[in-house]
Amino acid sequence: MPVNGRAHIRIARPSRDLAAAERFWTQGLGLDVLFRKESAAAEAGPGAGYALLMVGWRYAGWHLELARDPHHPVLPGPGEEDLLVIYLDGPVPDDLLARLERHGGRCVPARNPYWDTWGVTVRDPDGYRLVLSTRQWSSAEH
Repeated sequence: MPVNGRAHIRIARPSRDLAAAERFWTQGLGLDVLFRKESAAAEAGPGAGYALLMVGWRYAGWHLELARDPHHPVLPGPGEEDLLVIYLDGPVPDDLLARLERHGGRCVPARNPYWDTWGVTVRDPDGYRLVLSTRQWSSAEH
């Protein structure tokens, strides 16, 4: 398959706590668990020992992979501009924000005021920022 708009995208990030991340992304945002692998010390080969959690919407062209190496942990190092933006094409539902906060998220001001004008920024349990944008995605506007 050539590299083009039909290629599936995996966004991979380290996680401090996969259980907390899972609650935020699944119970909070509503993503599905697409794959899970627990850490196993006796494993051999590429990716041995890693615990993985892949979440996303089943038919989306992307998914989020959260990984934890219990033997050599890499702590997340997100900055204020490390954003995952979801375009809602309408208001951000209050019940969605409440659910995200109940499951480990925290609403925070955006570093770039554009996102405060056009959405809400929520920090996940690992410190990464999810922006729920009220705008509709249009490549012509961006």
